[in-house]
Amino acid sequence: MNYILFDGPSRNNLLPFTYTRPVADIRIGILTIREKWERYLGSTTTTVTEEHLSDKYPMVELDENVMINASYLPNVGLAEKVKDLKENQAIFKNEDVIAFYAIAGQEDIDFATYEAIECNEPVIEVHNTWDIFSKNEEAIQEDFELLTKDEVSQPIPASINVIAPENIFIEEGAKLEFATLNASTGPIYIGKHAEVMEGAAIRGPLALCDHAVVKLNAKIYGATTVGPYSKVGGEVSNSVLFGYSNKGHDGFLGNSVLGEWCNLGADTNNSNLKNNYAEVRLWDYQTEGFARTGLQFCGLIMGDHSKCGINTMFNTGTVIGVSANIFGSGFPRNFVPSFSWGGSSGFTTYLTKKAFEVAKVVMDRRKVEFSEEDKVILEHVFEETKKYRRE
Repeated sequence: MNYILFDGPSRNNLLPFTYTRPVADIRIGILTIREKWERYLGSTTTTVTEEHLSDKYPMVELDENVMINASYLPNVGLAEKVKDLKENQAIFKNEDVIAFYAIAGQEDIDFATYEAIECNEPVIEVHNTWDIFSKNEEAIQEDFELLTKDEVSQPIPASINVIAPENIFIEEGAKLEFATLNASTGPIYIGKHAEVMEGAAIRGPLALCDHAVVKLNAKIYGATTVGPYSKVGGEVSNSVLFGYSNKGHDGFLGNSVLGEWCNLGADTNNSNLKNNYAEVRLWDYQTEGFARTGLQFCGLIMGDHSKCGINTMFNTGTVIGVSANIFGSGFPRNFVPSFSWGGSSGFTTYLTKKAFEVAKVVMDRRKVEFSEEDKVILEHVFEETKKYRRE
């Protein structure tokens, strides 16, 4: 069967991350949503997404296809239901479509004519940006069980101060010495060729993905994901870094999500709790206003390629778009549009020519090409977000 992941109605709620990727390529837990589905299905997947992303993330359609809403994370029971789908069948949960069978060229889907299969088991759903960190503990636990089943961990080095070693899994090539790992509060996964430097104190759940680094004397609280090739230092709590992003120095990052190719300058701090303990509101790209989250703790949401200078301070519930550059004293406002350059004293437009030069240098350092497809995506984001910038 040919499996196609589609963005679904939650795509706009997941901006700014879905400006530059399909919903399926959001990382939560250890793996991206796509990687989870491919492991459970035993098959590759393609994507139905926004037109400006379709060259980099193309769809492959065959005669028979199963379409899957990428906002729903798989588990054993749901994956079996998806694999068993037949013509004119669809899986629903609370009236939302999780998956359905489609034939090539079928444009109009009338679900009233479909046989409805109910999904009654618990399923992790990602409908808002804050779901990525607030549901990360459950996602890490499920991914840990998926990845480590019938596998053997590398031995824990003798110099490690360890609690609950049965909840720790170390992949081949990982390096760690003279650190503290406490997995009594959740599993700790150390990916291939990842490194935990001396003096680091880690409390699970933690996903340290392939080639990621925890720096000297860092303090990491769960549930935190450090994506591939990312680096973290200082104090980090309940945060997700998608990949290739750095918070390499002292400072606090809590209840936050960073996309790819982000960098936080030394001693950057974010607030994750309002002084009056009130519910946090976050910028909503659909209503173009601030929306309720239902959360008391919520920190920084930062899109791909955004960066900040040393000693930057972010207020509770700050949303930063794609390719923004923030610096200077004081708190910047709690919504910074994509391609903004400045800080609390005001912003100008960060032109694509300069942004592309920086992106190429940054990506070259990690031996990743800044492709024509990447340029097209960022050019589209620049135009689409122009209305938010005061030019």
